[in-house]
Amino acid sequence: MKANLKVYVAGHRGMVGSAILRQLESTGCGKLVTRTRTELDLTNQAAVGDFFKSERPDLVYLAAAKVGGIHANNVYPAEFIYENLMIEANVIHAAHCSGVQKLLFLGSSCIYPRLATQPMREDALLSGALEATNEPYAIAKIAGIKLCESYNRQYGRDYRSVMPTNLYGPGDNYDLSNSHVLPAMIRKLHLAKLAAQGDVSAIVADEAAHGEIAQDIKAMIGLDPAAPITAESTVRTRPIVTLWGTGTPFREFLHVDDMASASVFVMNLDKEVYDANTHPMLSHINVGFGKDLSIREVAVLVAEIVGYQGQIAFDCSKPDGTPRKLMDSGRLERLGWKAKIDLKQGLEQAYSNYLSKESRR
Repeated sequence: MKANLKVYVAGHRGMVGSAILRQLESTGCGKLVTRTRTELDLTNQAAVGDFFKSERPDLVYLAAAKVGGIHANNVYPAEFIYENLMIEANVIHAAHCSGVQKLLFLGSSCIYPRLATQPMREDALLSGALEATNEPYAIAKIAGIKLCESYNRQYGRDYRSVMPTNLYGPGDNYDLSNSHVLPAMIRKLHLAKLAAQGDVSAIVADEAAHGEIAQDIKAMIGLDPAAPITAESTVRTRPIVTLWGTGTPFREFLHVDDMASASVFVMNLDKEVYDANTHPMLSHINVGFGKDLSIREVAVLVAEIVGYQGQIAFDCSKPDGTPRKLMDSGRLERLGWKAKIDLKQGLEQAYSNYLSKESRR
């Protein structure tokens, strides 16, 4: 990447955007341009257009999105489809109108059919029905891919798309009302460990660092669900961690620093190389780790890392989501990139990062 280029990272405060920003800073790229959500509302078409006219970036990483776990997708489907469609449409169109030739759009593995052949190849897109619990989000991400392809086909732009598997790592969201499976699991098991130890002061610190502990979680870890948590609260029953679903679905996880590395790698590929390994109407590239585990197996691993030795149960009345979501990342590996951070190592780093946020309070 040329040192004099102006690079806009949309969503730089999110988990993926912040990782891309760190990656770009470490490689000594050109001038980095960012805007917070309060400085620039990406759902506002006029504001986004004005930003691109004034800043005129050379490259764009579109990592901004409304994201959340299965619970948040179920409760707020309208917000998930509307906000994501608006963000990507505004940014991609404004980039084109201001002359940006090169852009990278970040999607999600949920774009693939619920029962896609495993591992999921890029050509599985639009070959079957989506998982109902996150269909609005998936449709928005599919639209983002097709926006990029359409501007490429009609205007000769070089807009690329990468589809990551489930991500985790620094900057993750541990709010149990809208977090993804791994951060939710880490926090639940951590809170249960503290409760088993009778360390209510640490639970108070956790709530201050990571967000409100809802009534159902209080009950799960043995606290009075109707009362606020204070240093004087007592653990009334033995904690039992309850996770959604049956525990049988398989999931693949990728550390966000690996995802950032892959994003920059794909962006830096020569256009001839990228085009030769994709198709004008199937241009996205999968980014995965290459191995998956059942949710039950992941829970056991997280419990080991967190130090929780109590009971783990599964609530089969809650949805499982897609049975399996293993990515076929062969296209990217053939281009020369492969993930480096294994799950145990990455989870240890993630848990350390989780604890460090509490210690900074």
